[in-house]
Amino acid sequence: MDKEIYLSKEGLKKLQEEMNELKTTKKREVATRIKTAKEFGDLSENSEYDDAKNEQAFMEGRISEVEHILKNAKIIEDIACKTTDQVCVGHTVVVALEGGEAKFRIVGSYEADPEQGLISNESPIGEALLGKKKGEEVSVKVPAGEMKYKIKDIK
Repeated sequence: MDKEIYLSKEGLKKLQEEMNELKTTKKREVATRIKTAKEFGDLSENSEYDDAKNEQAFMEGRISEVEHILKNAKIIEDIACKTTDQVCVGHTVVVALEGGEAKFRIVGSYEADPEQGLISNESPIGEALLGKKKGEEVSVKVPAGEMKYKIKDIK
């Protein structure tokens, strides 16, 4: 059985738009490039043809990847805990840490962007926070050592 992939509604929409773009516009563009490159003659030394074929292979790989994601996607908003008693995927968590506080939103790995405060449910911090309650303290092993977080708020 394939692993569930958590996506927000916005993330799902972006992937659906990307899939539509890949299957329509991009496929046509690459097919045109291949056809044009074939017209240059000898394919064995035709860099335009090689580039177009490589782009086609990359695009087909991405289509396959996006299809897999969409097939296994679970919408965070549909499965998230309806209460904020404990941390679940989709929640925003405010934590106290040495020297201040931080705010994280727990998302699926495909939407993770730590610089924007979006952390994966599969990351060390995300895993440590899941299931915890307001007031609890968690320790997380990170490359720089061990970090301690105290959960201040769950939204």
